Amino acid sequence: MKNVIIGTAGHIDHGKTTLIKALTGRETDRLKEEKERGISIELGFTYFDLPSGRRAGIIDVPGHEKFIKNMLAGVIGMDIVILVVAADEGVMPQTKEHLDILNLLDIKKGLVAVTKADLVDEDWLSLVIDDITSQLKGTFLEGSPIIPVSSTKGIGIHKLIETIDKLTDEVADKDYTETPRLPVDRAFTISGFGTVVTGTLISGKFKEGDEVQIFPGNKTSRIRSIQVHGKNTSEAYAGQRVAINLAGIKKDEVNRGNVIAPIGSMKSTMMLDVKLHCLKDSNRVIKNRARMRLYLGTSEILMRVVLLDREELYPGESCYAQLRLEEETVAKRGDKFIIRFYSPMETIGGGEILDSNPPKRKRFDEAIIKEFELKEKGEPVDIVENFISENSREFPSITDIAKNTVIPQNKIELLTNELLEKNKIVKFSLLNDKYVIHRNYFSELTRDVIKELNTYHKNNPLKSGMLKEELRSKLLGHIKPKLGDLVINKLREDGIIKIIFDKVALKDFIPEFNDLQSEIKNRLEDIYIKGMYAPPKKDEAISQLKYKKEEVIQVYDAMIEQGILVRVTDELAFHKKVYDEGLEKLKKFIKDNGSITLSQFRDLLGTSRKFAVALLEDFDRKKITKRIEDKRILL
Repeated sequence: MKNVIIGTAGHIDHGKTTLIKALTGRETDRLKEEKERGISIELGFTYFDLPSGRRAGIIDVPGHEKFIKNMLAGVIGMDIVILVVAADEGVMPQTKEHLDILNLLDIKKGLVAVTKADLVDEDWLSLVIDDITSQLKGTFLEGSPIIPVSSTKGIGIHKLIETIDKLTDEVADKDYTETPRLPVDRAFTISGFGTVVTGTLISGKFKEGDEVQIFPGNKTSRIRSIQVHGKNTSEAYAGQRVAINLAGIKKDEVNRGNVIAPIGSMKSTMMLDVKLHCLKDSNRVIKNRARMRLYLGTSEILMRVVLLDREELYPGESCYAQLRLEEETVAKRGDKFIIRFYSPMETIGGGEILDSNPPKRKRFDEAIIKEFELKEKGEPVDIVENFISENSREFPSITDIAKNTVIPQNKIELLTNELLEKNKIVKFSLLNDKYVIHRNYFSELTRDVIKELNTYHKNNPLKSGMLKEELRSKLLGHIKPKLGDLVINKLREDGIIKIIFDKVALKDFIPEFNDLQSEIKNRLEDIYIKGMYAPPKKDEAISQLKYKKEEVIQVYDAMIEQGILVRVTDELAFHKKVYDEGLEKLKKFIKDNGSITLSQFRDLLGTSRKFAVALLEDFDRKKITKRIEDKRILL
């Protein structure tokens, strides 16, 4: 069944609370001071059943200008608004301010209840309705029903209920698959139960037993029980007024302005990228870096407005801006907000959040303005692609993207798969998560790798490649080593590089000896082939050649790396041809005799014990042979 939240708005003493009592039979003023003074100070909540069978939640907001922040905390999540205007007074200052707020928050549906209609004559009532009609032009209530009522005598109440019921048919269905978020408007303690929070569930659904976090902050809890409209239920859905009993949380650990959401599903921020609107009827302008009050969800936060393309924002104008906050908050792209002057406190504008976790922005940057335009108009897949593009250097995971965009992980998976099919991103799987980078960033990374390896090959023409660890440290040192390996493997799959054991080289690179190096190589080969199974140590071989020592060492190392020489100890190597012949002799002997001893192998090769031991221990390390007491067998 569709869940609907109905809210009131209007000037003080225009009969909002009395009207709700006429609709529901229940009193929403609960504080002693409210009853004594006859005005609403805090938010009031109740519900009533419509003729269609729908149960609608009702939020009664205070009308006094001193309590506007309480009114703002109640507007969040409203589907239908009843703008209340008293027939004996007509449109008043708070009527207009409430209407401005509702417009800025993009409330879609509503109607006007002209209360106290029994206290005025027909002509006066007609004039008031004409004035209301005029005031509603250009607002979301333009053309909406205007219904005269008397809450005390019941006049027009039935028609009001029928009209509300029809409007509920037009309210868009909620998406229960979204990340659940409950902005807290009340927190209190019930003896024997502990801490209870209330609010309008603005997205998703909660169920008993869900693990949740109190944002901003790190406090976590479990939903012990849920009530909707005063009745226990196992689940609560977006569009319902909800009371949640939180396990293990003290009352002073959760307050109005906090948001209850799944653990790790959101990320706190001190900055917000926004599209900002200044009210056309405002008597003030918004100056760059002006200190103001931000009303977001149920929170009130002091902040400064940084205008990104101008010095001042005049009434009726809009621009892109960054809000720099004085305390942390959480939000989602698309959330609406209100701003009021720091002092005197009056509503001047509001807007929509474009990025809830942005970096610090530079002013008058055309690229940033274009990015904001994309964020304002883009579909979810565009928003996800933009986030990946902006954060590719950090290799964001699916979990990171979900937390920053407040889009459920399963939807991020679908959106990234869509981007993958369009070749917009590159995806890597590691352990229990997936990491993504934009294709443009991967292309940059590829160019950097090619450049780095080209330089390395130029400086080290005889080496088969750069150590994988060295390449990873230079270009991928800012990410997890295993993730860096996945990137290198991807470059190999794309035919950009080749991997030789622990080294990386460009795909077409082949080490080449110049004339002098070829001469040295041939001389060294002669030495090691003649040495057979009693080759000289490295220093001895190098000293036999009348070339610069550095040149000979470079060629020697290249021969080791290319497998022309096989190193068995730090100082001892055999020519590959000699090494392979010795190995074949060993294998044949063991196959014929079952095993071989050190002395048998020494005699087989016609060498000394020292060289026979070095070779046998190398075979053991390579898992070719296995030593059992004084014999070796083949593995």
